[in-house]
Amino acid sequence: MKATNKPPLRHLVNLQDYDEGEIYDLINLAFRLKEEQKKGIPHPILSNKALGMIFSKASTRTRVSFEVGIHQLGGYGLFLNSSDIQLGRGETIEDTARVLSRYLDGIMIRTYAQEDVEELAKYSTIPIINGLTDMFHPCQILADLMTIYESKGKLKGLKLAYVGDGNNVAHSLLIGCTKVGMNISIACPKGYEPHKDVVALAIGNGKSSGSLVNITSQPKEAVSDADIVYTDVWTSMGQENESNERLKVFAPYQVNQKLFSLAKPDAIFLHCLPAHRGEEVTSEVIDGPQSLVFEEAENRLHIQKAVMVSLMSEQ
Repeated sequence: MKATNKPPLRHLVNLQDYDEGEIYDLINLAFRLKEEQKKGIPHPILSNKALGMIFSKASTRTRVSFEVGIHQLGGYGLFLNSSDIQLGRGETIEDTARVLSRYLDGIMIRTYAQEDVEELAKYSTIPIINGLTDMFHPCQILADLMTIYESKGKLKGLKLAYVGDGNNVAHSLLIGCTKVGMNISIACPKGYEPHKDVVALAIGNGKSSGSLVNITSQPKEAVSDADIVYTDVWTSMGQENESNERLKVFAPYQVNQKLFSLAKPDAIFLHCLPAHRGEEVTSEVIDGPQSLVFEEAENRLHIQKAVMVSLMSEQ
């Protein structure tokens, strides 16, 4: 048999594993694929490739964007929910990784524990894509960076203000922004701040990229002079029993027109969706002329196609 010269196996488990150039490469590829898709130009780059999509957490945007995306790239998406596959329970993650590696060309997983994604990547011989965990949401933040670049024409030097829960989106925004030289200010209630280890990573990234990182409990401080204002739901999946308490704690952190007006006049509003109007954001802001939330949601399709192409095309 002839030896194959495959490139080293690569995963998207956490944006911390990617450098600035690699992030820009993904964004530029996503723009190319978006333009071709809009013009009706086929790009079956992953012809006959199979993507397994493991869902322990339900989703609208993640499932649809990956399933449509792999189809547009000429491949096939196989949906596997928690009742179809006993990841880490009926079968070890190690064995699951080794078995699925023999059937598929890539795996996207949306689950609870970041450790499950990392272990899957450790034992698989095909690319693993983190579709979301309780700790990180790298695909979402790549779409956010693409949307910001599309709107502003640059990333470096911009200020992003995030107001709300220091959750997986906040974590990946800290990593993504500081990788590309954006300043980031996060306003959270005390006790709901981002994980200190992620903040430390972001500060370390900022020393190389020139990014400034600010964690505060004051929404006005975070939003002041921001180019982008971002929020997320106050109660994430799996936290439903905390909902009533969180509604009280986060009430002062609502992104309304009064708070949004503290940002730059040409600031844009982003939200990863789904949104709860009247809670973390008012209709006036999310449905206003400076909101790009639906462009942001569309860009999930294009950036995830870029991720799949970059990881799966030569494997």
